[in-house]
Amino acid sequence: MPSRRRRRRPALAALALVLLVPALAVAAPIRLWHAYRDDEARALGAIVAAFQGEEVELLAVPFDAYASKLQAAIPRGQGPDLFIDAHERLGDYGARKLVAPVGDALEADGEAVFQGPALAAVRQGGEILGLPISQKCMALYMNTALVQEAPAFLEDIAALAGALPQGVYPLVYEASNAYAHMPILAAFGGAMLDEDDQFGLFGPGPERSLELVRSLIARRVVPEDADGALVTDLFNAGRAAFVISGPWFVGGLTDEAKRSSRVVPLPKVRETGRPMRPFMTVEAVMLSPQGAQRAEARALARHLAGAAAAATRLEVARTPPVRNDVAVPADDAFIAAFTEQAKVAIPMPTSPAMRSTWEPSARAIRKVLRGDAPPDVALSEAKRRFDDVRRPLPPPASPAPLLVALGALALVLVLRWVSAAKGAVRGPTLRQSLPAYRYVAHAVVAIGVLVLVPLVIGAATSLFAGSGEGLRYVGLANFISILTARGGPLFASGSFYLVLAVTVLWTAVNLFFHVLLGVSLALLLHRPTLRLRAVYRVLLIVPWAVPSYVTALSWKGMFHRQFGAVTGLIEAVNAAFGTSIAPIAWFSSFTTAFTANVTTNVWLGFPFMMVVTLGALTAVPEEVLEAAEVDGASRWQRLWKITLPLIRPVLAPAVTLGAIWTFNMFNVVFLVSGGDPDGTTDILVSEAYRWAFTREAQYGYAAAYSVLIFLLLTLATRASGWRRTPGSILPRGGGAADGSTPAPVAATEAV
Repeated sequence: MPSRRRRRRPALAALALVLLVPALAVAAPIRLWHAYRDDEARALGAIVAAFQGEEVELLAVPFDAYASKLQAAIPRGQGPDLFIDAHERLGDYGARKLVAPVGDALEADGEAVFQGPALAAVRQGGEILGLPISQKCMALYMNTALVQEAPAFLEDIAALAGALPQGVYPLVYEASNAYAHMPILAAFGGAMLDEDDQFGLFGPGPERSLELVRSLIARRVVPEDADGALVTDLFNAGRAAFVISGPWFVGGLTDEAKRSSRVVPLPKVRETGRPMRPFMTVEAVMLSPQGAQRAEARALARHLAGAAAAATRLEVARTPPVRNDVAVPADDAFIAAFTEQAKVAIPMPTSPAMRSTWEPSARAIRKVLRGDAPPDVALSEAKRRFDDVRRPLPPPASPAPLLVALGALALVLVLRWVSAAKGAVRGPTLRQSLPAYRYVAHAVVAIGVLVLVPLVIGAATSLFAGSGEGLRYVGLANFISILTARGGPLFASGSFYLVLAVTVLWTAVNLFFHVLLGVSLALLLHRPTLRLRAVYRVLLIVPWAVPSYVTALSWKGMFHRQFGAVTGLIEAVNAAFGTSIAPIAWFSSFTTAFTANVTTNVWLGFPFMMVVTLGALTAVPEEVLEAAEVDGASRWQRLWKITLPLIRPVLAPAVTLGAIWTFNMFNVVFLVSGGDPDGTTDILVSEAYRWAFTREAQYGYAAAYSVLIFLLLTLATRASGWRRTPGSILPRGGGAADGSTPAPVAATEAV
């Protein structure tokens, strides 16, 4: 009977598989990715709910990671069937084969349905790679509580500087943002990228546009260093007469600000007589290669770009339509203004080279507006940076040397393994050791998958350049380029050696203050006579408990030159004592920007050292301290000769961890100073990030930076291990005289 049951099991398994096949054959839901939030997300949900077809799986992806997730998922067949994104990324997506022609998803009369340049913006090489669903550009918001008439010229807004109440700015926008500067740049005949994919923010026109903006800031017509959040706050507080922004600006306004706001097209610039022409972004539904093969996915794309969907977006999200067959209410001045502005807007170029313009342009604009460099010098430097990023890829290299090196390494490892196996024969047999191997097998697998495999893949990536079909093996070319400063001066701005020097200085200064403050506070909190010790401990751990992202943004706001808490404190001191201390432009020089970064990171890092030291202090023998006190040792001598040597074995690994974390502290540098001024406060990890995500996705070059960082940290930690000497005051044998656990070991166990 048992044998019959065993024979039946394969048959039952086969029957179960047959029954499951129909269930597995059910069509998978249509996967749709987007980066919408708030009203736009609600409008999309309503549109998808009205779709009569297959089930739709919606996934909201953060905008900052949107492109990278698409690039990682679609080639592996794990991405969406269709996704919504801006048209300017089509050039890069097309080169990476992430999009496919829309085919029959476009309506028969689609050429006549869509407005103006909307359909032309999504056309690449004669093929339409997306269906337009909305168009967005910047326009002029008016605060009707302060001004009543729309200006004809930008200079008319500047003339309001003396007529508005104290503390009110005539015009507020992100002046140092290259995208927001485009309307003024276009009025002077400039462009971010020319027709030959060369850097366009260069020459007399762009220089004059920057001089105009700098004069507006000097006359306090426009605030300095305003970001999106500050622009919204000033308009909500009634401290901005005009704002340059897009339809997304309404989402952050209060009800009162919405009632007093009005949108009109951007004015002209009297100096040139030309209108201000912003960039226009066409949001489109794009089909991935696998999605283009599904009829139901194409049907959903047609539904998302249809007239009913456009009407829903207009009603729910207040998004200007791109279709001629969607009626805009005659009394809707908001939609009418953006529709009128879109007629003269400039569709953003779709060339992959466009991504390389943003970083050098933003740096040049900030340098000019802060007075750090004249426009011609700053823009010339920006052009050199653009050309450096766009330089041709290294030539392909032969993989033979790599294969020989890997073969030699494998041979050495095999010989060592054989030698170790021969030595093991004299000891316990392999069979006796099998239980021990079973205990550690899962840990070995986890470490291999989570640590070793990513390290190997990252190291392999550093030997390649390009992307997609242009990916090529270049050997050590990326490392040679980094270590030779890309053929320029070794300590030029942005070179590996200058960034390494800044990183070492950053690590040393932060570590010094982390240890100093952490140990000092731990010694104070360890005193038994201190009242409310538990309260102080909780309060001092709070900086460590708050996410570093939130802390970094908070400190960045406090360091703002015009509206930060530090400036407010300076103004309070001036008012109280009659002094005339000028507000500090924290991010205009290396010293002050570096100080702002260090202050933020010290706030984040000292609690860790404090907690570790507190744990170590609990294991310091009281009898040793009492004996030293009886022998006449002062408090300082007891600290220096007994306490610190006893806790040093515990602090050593904590200091090593702190050094590694600080060496790679990306959040603080990126969010507080952003590398300002001019990238001088960037560290190695933030420089690697820029090569990967802001400089045409040169992942091989960024991976080479990461490998160098890994090697530097490995050598540094090994060197510190070689130099370390025992710091215990106990006998050389390593144990206490009575056989109890040594104090350093007890301290380690306590932590």
